[in-house]
Amino acid sequence: MVAGELVQEHLRADTGAPDDITVVRKSPQPEGARRPADTDSCSDPACGGPDQHRDPEELEVPPDERAAMLPGAGGGEAEEAGGRAPETRVYWRRFAVLAVFSLYSLVNAFQWIHYSIITNVFTRYYGVTSDKVDWLSIVYMVAYIPLIFPATWLLDRRGLRLTALLGAGLNCAGAWLKCASVSPDRFGVTVTAQVICSVAQVFILGLPSRIASVWFGPREVSTACATAVLGNQLGTAIGFLLPPVLVPNTPEDPDRTGRNISIMFYGTAAVSTGLFVLTVIVITDKPPLPPSQAQAVLPGVPLDDYSYKQSIINLVKNKAFVLLLISYGILTGSFYSVSTLLNQIILHYFQGQELNAGRIGLTLVLAGMVGSILCGLWLDHTKTYKVTTLVVYLLSFVGMLVFTFTLDLNNIYLVFCTAGVLGFFMTGYLPLGFEFGVEITYPESEGTSSGLLNAFAQIFGIIFTLIQGRLTTAFGPLAGNVFLSAWILLGVVLTALIKSELKRHNVNMATESKALQARPAGRHGDRPAGHQANGVQLEPSLGVSRETSL
Repeated sequence: MVAGELVQEHLRADTGAPDDITVVRKSPQPEGARRPADTDSCSDPACGGPDQHRDPEELEVPPDERAAMLPGAGGGEAEEAGGRAPETRVYWRRFAVLAVFSLYSLVNAFQWIHYSIITNVFTRYYGVTSDKVDWLSIVYMVAYIPLIFPATWLLDRRGLRLTALLGAGLNCAGAWLKCASVSPDRFGVTVTAQVICSVAQVFILGLPSRIASVWFGPREVSTACATAVLGNQLGTAIGFLLPPVLVPNTPEDPDRTGRNISIMFYGTAAVSTGLFVLTVIVITDKPPLPPSQAQAVLPGVPLDDYSYKQSIINLVKNKAFVLLLISYGILTGSFYSVSTLLNQIILHYFQGQELNAGRIGLTLVLAGMVGSILCGLWLDHTKTYKVTTLVVYLLSFVGMLVFTFTLDLNNIYLVFCTAGVLGFFMTGYLPLGFEFGVEITYPESEGTSSGLLNAFAQIFGIIFTLIQGRLTTAFGPLAGNVFLSAWILLGVVLTALIKSELKRHNVNMATESKALQARPAGRHGDRPAGHQANGVQLEPSLGVSRETSL
């Protein structure tokens, strides 16, 4: 989906009524031949229920979400009596797009964490305090908050390709500038380079759900989103592993430290350059044909009809999405805080274990990558977004408690295990939040919803990192970890309160056996029974996919 092809108005209905996207079925009968029951049936979402005389085929909704799963969108045309569903097709190029994006997202995440995991080395080399090195990580979160709105506006108005080029290009520029910062008196240069990389991140973090929706079919969209997020996680994992190996702690020889830092920086710059070239070659705005019916029924609208401001307002008015914003921010912000302070936490209990601190971080993220893929596969097959998100969130809370209260047992192998459990659920939650957000806000732009989720993650990440850092310095890691655990428990409660409306999935369900017709929007108020969405008006549907609340 690119600018001009987004349906940007969130669909709302009265409480207790079906809150869904509708698509009007084409009837083979002439207007006068329709039964009176069809014309008299209630189409207002406030009517409280469907007409009993309506064709049972139109009212039939599979009782189980799994039974409603679409077969893979392979490019065929689904014929209906008297009409055809929009043609869909998936292309092999989608895997190249996903791979290139995941790789340059990996490099950006590596550059986020490669200072913090060897904080003691950089504090000694540049002659600064540890909190200044911490800010090299926090700057990623600070830059994201004010820039996410223009970045998502750019994604919606100018499309996927330009946004991807900016992300890969700025990432490459920041990497090369770091090569010029290898000198004890050039800490300001390395800060500037890190700021450039943090700006690049703004054009990266919001793309996984957009790439998944625009390029992948309905049976693989959650797995694709999880894979795109996985690239960023893998970069964090490598950022935990390689810096302690490439830049060992050699306080007696600052020249050797500088040479080691140069090797790390130049290697990163070379890889970033190659990935920027691949981005130019591979990534395009969208495929020639949409991969799913949910994309196909979003017709192009003129740019003048698209209101980014209205899209933001619609998302903020969505109570379920607001709850998800806060809960996602809490858990993801906690992950950012733990990742930033992991070196200090581990060295507090295990002196001289810089290498193992990096390996523990690697374990945390690799386990999370496995969790991300498994959760994505699970969602593609079950569509139980609410239940899966809540269970993973609750287990993240349990994992945080276990990690916290086993650190002082003086058994570093046990810490590896508990960190793996924590990472499996905490990092595995990231793609769940993205996909859940897209489902409950469809047909709003995936870039906008993902951007807001990431913005809240950065806000909570900054707050948690600063507070946990102070608590760790003043009272030890136990106090900081208990602080995070209390907030994660609050996030569990908020997640349980989210009302699950699987709007995108319901469109895919409805169009498997019915031909679709998206009606052009008339003037506001012309059709009070319908919903208007930034240039396209969609009828309220009688069928809604809702998850069973726990």
